[in-house]
Amino acid sequence: MSDTPPREKWIVSADWLAARLDDPNVVVLDASWTLKPEPGIGTPHEEFIDNRIPSARFFDIDDVADPDTDLPHMLPSPELFAEKVGALGISNDHTVIVYDTFAPFAAPRAWWMFRVMGHDDVAVLNGGLEAWELAGHPTERGEAARPAPQLFTPRLRPHLLAGIDDVKRALASGERQVLDARSPGRFAGEDEEPHPHVPPGHMPGAKNLHFELFLTPEGGYRDVAEIERIFAERGIDPAAPSIFSCGSGVTACLPLLAAARLGHENHPVYDGSWSEWATRDDTEIV
Repeated sequence: MSDTPPREKWIVSADWLAARLDDPNVVVLDASWTLKPEPGIGTPHEEFIDNRIPSARFFDIDDVADPDTDLPHMLPSPELFAEKVGALGISNDHTVIVYDTFAPFAAPRAWWMFRVMGHDDVAVLNGGLEAWELAGHPTERGEAARPAPQLFTPRLRPHLLAGIDDVKRALASGERQVLDARSPGRFAGEDEEPHPHVPPGHMPGAKNLHFELFLTPEGGYRDVAEIERIFAERGIDPAAPSIFSCGSGVTACLPLLAAARLGHENHPVYDGSWSEWATRDDTEIV
């Protein structure tokens, strides 16, 4: 679809979306997710029922996931992904806009999932639901209408997905930098992991690139100039071959999105991330 004025490739503003909310080719997804429930706040789906962008549909990363692994919310097969998003009324012809309610780190995960499955007409709403409301746009509540199912044909891009063997080779050879988006305390092993039965620490040779660096105090995404500065200050070349990792493959997608906004769109995410690496008996922990 044409944009006036042109939008950034992977990011849209609240006003941009509001001007196109009635376009039948635009599908809005609430991909909110939280690791632990917050006191006084409902589940992501309950919050979606209570307040959402009009016509939005709920994208549950714990449901659009591989059911045959103990690791949390791993990427499903292309067939299962197609079944789930088709049931949400999404076809290959739709423009998909994803947003968060809780914190701005789950929407990039959904953005990455669509890209892995071959769908590039996808972007993230800058600032999520809060930015939408601050811009004065309306919301709705109650049970969402069930969309008519659509046919979605996946086209898997394996180069956007890294497995544990890819990470082992990268660390051993130095051919790719491994960038860990967890907090500095978790990376250093000073803070406990929020995932149960996962020991602290990091992979030998990995570099810490905390996802929160790329967020503004208001919960939006930093602009391109600030992204360039953040990479440069940490001595990390966003153009160099890289694998992005985190705790369970969610927050890794935020610095991944930042790199993509600089034009470096072909880095993979290590889906198993620290939840897999730290619980294996054939890996090293620093």
